[in-house]
Amino acid sequence: MSGSILIVDGVATSRIVMKARLGQAFYSILQAVDGGAGLKLARSERPDVVLIDHSLPDMDGTEFCARLRSDPETATLPVVMLGAKGHPEDRLAALEAGADDYLTRPLNEALLLARLRSLVRAGEIEAELQLRDDTCRELGFAESAAGPEKPARVALVADAQDDGVVWRTALAAQLDTAVDLLPRADVLSEVPGRPVADVFVLAIGASVGPGLGSVAGALDVMSELRSRAATRHAAILVLLPRGGPAAAAIALDLGAGDVVTGPFDPREIALRLGHLIARKRRLERLRACVSQGLRLAVTDPLTGLYNRRYALPHLARIAERADSSGRRFAVMVLDLDRFKRINDTWGHSAGDEVLVRVAERLARNLRAGDLLARIGGEEFLVVLPDADLPTAQQLAERLCRLIEAAPAVLPNGAEITVTLSIGLAIGDPTQPGGTDGRSLLDRADHALLAAKAEGRNQVTIDRPAA
Repeated sequence: MSGSILIVDGVATSRIVMKARLGQAFYSILQAVDGGAGLKLARSERPDVVLIDHSLPDMDGTEFCARLRSDPETATLPVVMLGAKGHPEDRLAALEAGADDYLTRPLNEALLLARLRSLVRAGEIEAELQLRDDTCRELGFAESAAGPEKPARVALVADAQDDGVVWRTALAAQLDTAVDLLPRADVLSEVPGRPVADVFVLAIGASVGPGLGSVAGALDVMSELRSRAATRHAAILVLLPRGGPAAAAIALDLGAGDVVTGPFDPREIALRLGHLIARKRRLERLRACVSQGLRLAVTDPLTGLYNRRYALPHLARIAERADSSGRRFAVMVLDLDRFKRINDTWGHSAGDEVLVRVAERLARNLRAGDLLARIGGEEFLVVLPDADLPTAQQLAERLCRLIEAAPAVLPNGAEITVTLSIGLAIGDPTQPGGTDGRSLLDRADHALLAAKAEGRNQVTIDRPAA
């Protein structure tokens, strides 16, 4: 995995050794001799991970983290702090200042590289979502997320119930969020009404001695969580006994967001959970914005129906399926009669209201699998999969009657009677070119023109030449 690492260390030999280590893993290396230079490089180069020493010539590592986090341009850059001592208070201070991890020298190279891979991978996911969101915004398809975020939920999964109760109590005292205790047997079961956790703390095998066996159970559960749609994007923190760097490296490489290898310290775990929750919230916001942007890209903003951008490819897919199944399908083009007169008489806001009401009535009278789209100003497209001519004609005539029988009621109480003209064409897999979507759309459109010419408020059927 390629990526750029910024090393901030006042000791030249330490920078050289670290550069050699990481260079062998094909990382691009940036170097800074003190905190001030590191902050400038972080802002200008935007590295994938910042690797800093606990003690810098001009500031300590915690001040560097705090200043990095206070700058919007660098606030989300992953940071790993390296310390000569493993004092719990130093680790807590680093995490409180915003570091994603605190590793002690002498470094376990496998664990260091696994941690970097994990952070680079998470950063790439966030960067990809941010890029898509930026594109949606440039195209005008994005909207701001609405409403406050729900409080995060944490699920603690433990083998031993007694230990789990003690750990949950200690964690709940440190967190401003709910902590649910789940036995391993229940974590993967779907219980109606039980909310899905945002973060899973896997304390499975936490009482086992050092080695790969201590992480096997947690990895099994983690794999299941990653394979299920409801929990695929949940954050995961794995608790391991002291002295298990090989197991920790495997857990990180297989998808854990964080790993704690020391004894259970609720303060440290709470800080790490806070980082995981913050990252998950950012990703959720980006996913929601991208999803909303994609929805807006294929949706008519006035009626909420699909637009032409979506309708034409969907028509092509229906045609492909008809070719495979040998079943006919129907294409209708619907147009409101004398719609310009409505706009000229009542105003464009009244015309918009009429379009919305007509769209609602059409949607209520179609099957779930039918396609309904607004493809022009007052023009709609309906595609009926698995429909022959008698079925489609009967529906088209019923739609004409329904629209005419129910005037559109404006907010001021005024009623506007509306009628439809409909052109209908049948896609027939038994005929040469009989399922070409574009051709069928043209044929339905020509039939619509004939319906208009013959008096409006009627259905005209395309009759291909024999």
